Amino acid sequence: MRLTETEFPEGQPVDGYGPGFVRVGGVVHRGPVLVLPSGVVPWGGWADTGTLLAAAAALDVLFVGTGAALSPLPAPFRAALEGAGLAFEPMGTPSACRTYNVLLAEGRRVGLALIPV
Repeated sequence: MRLTETEFPEGQPVDGYGPGFVRVGGVVHRGPVLVLPSGVVPWGGWADTGTLLAAAAALDVLFVGTGAALSPLPAPFRAALEGAGLAFEPMGTPSACRTYNVLLAEGRRVGLALIPV
């Protein structure tokens, strides 16, 4: 078997997650976070859309990790993203992290809004 090292030219990959935290590029972040091309920042949750809307032009797609399992997005949050023309895909946080890493490795302009598991 041959192993090939994956490179992430456009940002930092998610390299771990667990109860209440996510690890991005080797740094542990507690609580909800945004992983954007500009960096990783704390996120205030569903009511905090300002940073996401400001980053909309820099993203092709935003993956929204809703926690341990997929759950519906709150209507005001969904409406704010749709109103900004931001493409987004809700999924459970583990799936969102994996999908983000794959697209990041492809050089795509992706972001994450994560509620920890």
